[in-house]
Amino acid sequence: MPRNRVTVIGAGNVGATTAQRIAEAGLADVVLVDIVEGLPQGKGLDLAEAAPVVSHDARVVGTNDYADTASSDVIVVTSGLARQPGMSRDDLLTKNAGIVRSVVEQAAKASPDAIIVVVTNPLDAMCHVAMEASGFPRERVIGMAGVLDSARFRTFIAQELGVSVEDTHAFVLGGHGDTMVPLSRYSTVAGVPITELLPADRVRALEERTANGGAEIVGLLKTGSAFYAPAAGVFEMVESILLDRKRVLPCAVYLQGEFGVDGLFVGVPAVLGRTGMERVFEIELTADEQAAFTRSADAVRDLVDVLRR
Repeated sequence: MPRNRVTVIGAGNVGATTAQRIAEAGLADVVLVDIVEGLPQGKGLDLAEAAPVVSHDARVVGTNDYADTASSDVIVVTSGLARQPGMSRDDLLTKNAGIVRSVVEQAAKASPDAIIVVVTNPLDAMCHVAMEASGFPRERVIGMAGVLDSARFRTFIAQELGVSVEDTHAFVLGGHGDTMVPLSRYSTVAGVPITELLPADRVRALEERTANGGAEIVGLLKTGSAFYAPAAGVFEMVESILLDRKRVLPCAVYLQGEFGVDGLFVGVPAVLGRTGMERVFEIELTADEQAAFTRSADAVRDLVDVLRR
């Protein structure tokens, strides 16, 4: 039986680390694509040469030619400019939209049955670009943001309470960025909501740190942005898709009336399986949570409107 095939577009830190995680898990063969000649080939060869040491037989190759990506099961889009200190996600909008449109058109042509996982920022707006460029249905275009945001929230909860991250679960909805909506009453330690374990001011502090998680790392690195945790988030989604695990993961999904939003990519819990996004996992929100979610969706809509001008 042939192995699954994943194309990772963009051989920068996020793309290369994603390729490494997928290959080392033996999940799929990986094709690493980039516009820069030699970059994907060099990183692909380097990853291939690590295989005997870490004991996997997945093939990793680098290329500048989308013909080499044909018949991929999943296409991961990481290409684009990274956020620099002082740069908002919105600043990236038009530049990255052009890049994403170009790469998705080429990749979708080579793999018309693939599922696209978008990572490029501003994430929710780039999902719109990818869906339009590919012509794929909503089930096969999904954005990776909520898994990352939830992982950050879980990290901060575990550090605050001095517990294992394995026993933490976190719920984050909405757009990826400052308007995201961490749902603390659904975020738990061993099943107990953190709102019962921490005072309200500490819960708020953790929510705020989560919403600014990307900016915090950009500020520390000074010359780049996060990549280890984003790559781990992509891996979790790709694994659920390829192994048909039906994981309920927070993802940017094109909503069609769910949570009161229509025609917009926004982060919600979704079931991921072999056909992509199999259903939106709709939960009851309080009036305040719904208002925050609607504000977050409105911020995404503003970005999409800028793109369409």
